[in-house]
This record gives sequence, C-alpha cells and structure tokens, in this order.
Amino acid sequence: MAESAGFPLAEPGLWVERIGSTEFPAGRPALFLDRDGTINVDTGYPDDPAAMELRDGIAPVIEAANQHGVPVIVVTNQSGIARGYFGWDAFARVNGRVLDLLSEKNAFVDMVLACAYHEAGRGALAIADHPMRKPNPGMLLEAGRQLGLDLERSLIVGDKPADMEAGQRAGLKRGWLVDGEGSTISGLSVSPLRGAHDLEDLLTTIRSL
Repeated sequence: MAESAGFPLAEPGLWVERIGSTEFPAGRPALFLDRDGTINVDTGYPDDPAAMELRDGIAPVIEAANQHGVPVIVVTNQSGIARGYFGWDAFARVNGRVLDLLSEKNAFVDMVLACAYHEAGRGALAIADHPMRKPNPGMLLEAGRQLGLDLERSLIVGDKPADMEAGQRAGLKRGWLVDGEGSTISGLSVSPLRGAHDLEDLLTTIRSL
C-alpha cells in the first residue's frame, strides 16, 4: 500500500487503515458502519474535530461487537475531499477525534475505509461512479478481502439508502437504517434504527454472530 504524506492511501482517493493489533480468524462476520450521521452527528462536510459528537446509542453497538470478536469496520464516502473543501489531513484529524470519542466509551474500530472519489471532484478524484464509492460495494469487498470476512453473515448500519445498497451488493443479508424504515432490498433485510427497541434488536443480532 502506498502512503501519501504519511496517510494510509491505497490510491489518491482511497483511505484504507487497519487500526489496532486484534487478529481475527478467517471467516468471521463483520459490523460495517457508515461514519457521518451514523457514528457521529452529521455536520455536513466535517472538517472540524471539535464539532464531532457521537450519536446516542452507537458506542454500545460497537462495544458489543468488540466483546464478541466481531471486526468493526467504518466505510465512509468523503466527497468533501474531492470537491476541495478539505484534504486528507482534515479527514485524519476528524476521524481521529471520532475514534477517540468512541474509545472513551470503551468502543473500538478495527479498520477504516474512506472514498474521496466523486463526479464533482477535481483532478484525479473526479471520477463518477467509482467502484469504491457507496452505493457501490468496493469498500466492503476490500475489507472482506483483507480480513477474510464472511460477508453474507456481516451486518451494516448506515443512515442512507446508499449504505444499504452497498451492503446488499456486497452480499450482506442484514442492515439497519438510522431513522429509516424497514424494507427488503434484493435479499437484504433492512431494519429501522430509531429507538431503544431497535437498538436492542441490533445488539441481540451482534451477540448471536
């Protein structure tokens, strides 16, 4: 993997970072999460670490995965980089702050993938429908390849239909849509994630993996 300015960039618009030293046996399912609007409160194009705030209830979800040996993987689109609003340096600071907030609640992420490609981007990042950009499944597939995951048994949590579609196209069977509605997308069963009952359903599912 090439590094640019000290960042873990697999290519100009793709951040792939393995965090921590936890080793997982091949064939484990993973918990995939979108970041902005799912882990932290969405602030639009996030470039200020001080503005980061965790969404209620998400840290216990990640902690449950940690406790049950389920890899936790963040998969996030970052078109603000492509559009020139901020760079990978700002992404690194914001993402570091989000991970710090989680760790304060005993919740830890094992891998982060971020895609900066967008059709409205500049230069090398100006690519429409890049395979790594959700709703395409590229980030999930890359994590699956690197960690030897069982994608069919894996779960995804996100706040946009694109997150659910990415999960479905990667072969997942279960997803939770933040503040959304229940549905089925070509084999992916989508549950809402709104209140305590929905949260307990997600926690129960994680503990059963």
